[in-house]
Amino acid sequence: MDPASLALAERSAPRYTSYPTAPHFSKSIGDGETRMWLMSLDPHASLSLYFHVPFCTAICAYCGCHTKAVRQDAPLESYAQTLKREIVLMADATRARHITSIHWGGGTPGILGPLRFTAIVSVLRDHFELSDETEHAIELDPRILNADLVEALAAVGVNRASLGVQDLNAHVQEASGRIQPYETVARAVTLLRGAGITAINFDLMYGLPKQSVEDAARTASLAASLDPQRLAVFGYAHVPWFKSHQKLIDAAALPGAGERLAQAAAVRDTLEDAGFEAIGLDHFARPDDPLAIAAREKRMRRNFQGYTIDAADALLPFGVSSIGRLPQGYVGNATDLAGWRRAIESGRFATTRGVECSREDIARADLIERLMCDFEVDYGALAVRHGYAEDFFDAAQSSLDALWNDRVVNMEGRQVHVTERGKPFVRLVAAAFDAYLQTSPARHSSAV
Repeated sequence: MDPASLALAERSAPRYTSYPTAPHFSKSIGDGETRMWLMSLDPHASLSLYFHVPFCTAICAYCGCHTKAVRQDAPLESYAQTLKREIVLMADATRARHITSIHWGGGTPGILGPLRFTAIVSVLRDHFELSDETEHAIELDPRILNADLVEALAAVGVNRASLGVQDLNAHVQEASGRIQPYETVARAVTLLRGAGITAINFDLMYGLPKQSVEDAARTASLAASLDPQRLAVFGYAHVPWFKSHQKLIDAAALPGAGERLAQAAAVRDTLEDAGFEAIGLDHFARPDDPLAIAAREKRMRRNFQGYTIDAADALLPFGVSSIGRLPQGYVGNATDLAGWRRAIESGRFATTRGVECSREDIARADLIERLMCDFEVDYGALAVRHGYAEDFFDAAQSSLDALWNDRVVNMEGRQVHVTERGKPFVRLVAAAFDAYLQTSPARHSSAV
């Protein structure tokens, strides 16, 4: 690997699933702002919902999610009851009812079990409008999936499932604290398809402890053999200062920046050889998948769940640590379970942080999203569309010049085109337009 690529791979940058990014949210946004912004939503606004379930049967050593291990039933029952109250609270605050998308994340949402999950969705249907066109997606752990749960998911309208696969090599699984043989994943796929849930996504990871380039390629090949519609391929973010359980991972066993780049390239080559199209920074899809079509037509979006076709007017957050997006800005729920529950049970929204987006924030968010989705943008034309002078974003030029020297971008006036060589580093290109990062840097994971 050439020294320039290695240096780029060792740099850090946000993942840009929002702008401003979460480290720049403030405590000034709370229940009052959330309530006011919800009340002002157009009654005909389209809604996307995110439900966070912060529980797992055990914590994987690599996990970067907001979750905790539970072995008893009581915390799950209490959480489900509070979620139902939060649905009613949200419905009472807004006249908007039309839901286009629902996503359950975690943690392990399936840990709630069939009866609780069905009851929560029943309350949701009582207060909001779902239709056959609503995409209803859930993240699932193949290790705890069973026929009863799958049947319940299908019965309430779940039509897309995302399976956490990560890696399919025994020695990597052992080093990562998640034992999950290929046969377990294959059984989960069979259960889902048997119940009519045929839109299946896989999550894969590279950069894991003791993982080699060959290991990453083998996992991609085995995953492709199960014929999912989409795959998301994430680089493991080693952030033990933020997720203390990651200290269980031997940092000396982690691949270096050069090997991470090689692993990502091997996965990409393997999946493309299997007929998948590369989508954005880290997604892959069959050519006839709606996400692949949206990417080709340059109408793909990016949010906290990654790349999506969801173009809803607002994203409503449910559950501890969940983050929502309203026309005025972002709202984030309390990250402590007790604080979230106290707020909801007292009739208040659990918002403890967020940001009211300025006109400039909205313009920069649009610019960064187009870079992350399309790998190109005319930042002069975009500035004019948002009511600014054509040269409004010209302060980024010095950073772009450095990226041009590294052959990451090509420039034509104010048009930026990320090169094939530069695509793994697109987060660095987006960072050139991040006004918050320039003035108040936060600690982020490596760019690849």
